Amino acid sequence: MTHDDASTDGAPDADAPLRNWAGNVSFTASRLRRPTSVVELQTIVANASRIKALGSAHSFSTVADSVGELVSVADLPRVVTVDPSTSTVTVSGGLRWGELAPELHAAGYAVHTMGSLPHISVAGSIATGTHGSGDRNGCLASAVTSFEMVVPSGDVVRISLGDKDFDGSVVALGRLGIVTSVTLDVQPTYDVAQVVYDALPWDAALENLGDIMGAAMSVSLFTTWQGHGFEQVWVKQRIGDPAVDLTSTGAVPADGPRHPVPGAPVSHCTEQGGVAGPWFERVPHFRLEFTPSSGEELQTEYLVPRVHGVDALRAVASMHEQVASVLLISEIRSVARDDRWLSPAYDRDSLALHFTWIADTDRVLPVVRELERVLAPYDPRPHWGKVFTPSHVGARYPRIEQFADLVARYDPRGVLGNEFVDHCVLPGGDR
Repeated sequence: MTHDDASTDGAPDADAPLRNWAGNVSFTASRLRRPTSVVELQTIVANASRIKALGSAHSFSTVADSVGELVSVADLPRVVTVDPSTSTVTVSGGLRWGELAPELHAAGYAVHTMGSLPHISVAGSIATGTHGSGDRNGCLASAVTSFEMVVPSGDVVRISLGDKDFDGSVVALGRLGIVTSVTLDVQPTYDVAQVVYDALPWDAALENLGDIMGAAMSVSLFTTWQGHGFEQVWVKQRIGDPAVDLTSTGAVPADGPRHPVPGAPVSHCTEQGGVAGPWFERVPHFRLEFTPSSGEELQTEYLVPRVHGVDALRAVASMHEQVASVLLISEIRSVARDDRWLSPAYDRDSLALHFTWIADTDRVLPVVRELERVLAPYDPRPHWGKVFTPSHVGARYPRIEQFADLVARYDPRGVLGNEFVDHCVLPGGDR
């Protein structure tokens, strides 16, 4: 499903074909439910034999699929409640980040980061460990202080920071319950200026990788793996932080706006050129009012420990011709460690290697397999919502046995299970 097929809130229509936003994942679920109240959702879940939550459908894996029903929380009552006494905001789980952000800013607050796309839902992106960039910025789930979910019994359960189940249930791939609302840490609103550099040389990038990635609030490196460096560096500097100048690395300030994908419309991207603006208009790469992609793509991402970042980049460079042959663009980002058990950045500062591929599964999958082989020495953890080859990736998470205990306790009948999570993530799945 392309973005043009989605409803205005970003979630699929109940009567539309059940496909992801890029049209390359066909869900096997029999129907999509869109309740308009939590009570209605409780009834649906309590009477379901198999059901799974579906966010904004921006996923390239079957993490959200179900052999039974899918359910969207996008039509539940809209909630944005700021609590100045605790510096938190409580939001409805189906709300998109791009819809939350302006309202939060108008109240004088901000979140610590955003993903590249403001189009994704709050609950869905948190459940899969989605992130932005920045040495000191944890994934979106790191801001969660509590949440409410409807569990398979139909009851509403609230879990808060400090509860024994908290760290294991925030990034949970929808396996414990249907999240209806989330409470997030907020901070005073701030402005950001975005500057793009061209032509960062390869050697300079690797020699100074730590300094470059930590130079500003958020830094992204883009490459097609066709040359000897990074074609673009996007620097998002928080106003009031020390000035950033990457020209000493050989990078050249861009002479106009850029889109990460060569030839794509720059009007779809957030404002560049060093013009200061509200955080939510600079931290994402793309504007909410534009479709971020034609939908003709696949995506893959691996997070490796930041200490292995240079070696991991060299490993990818060793097969650059294969990668470039099926690639639209690759983005390198930095993510701070967190305590969420199934977050790809769990317990380690990470470097994220992202690949946007052409929409040709037969050609892309062999490259993905080889990419995983060369990255294997660096303990890569794939993004749950991206394309990766079937393997028991849950074994890469130190707390996976404890997560399995949570699943057994919250969902003993397997109502929220699916093949992706039960075979690829949980202990005892297909190897």
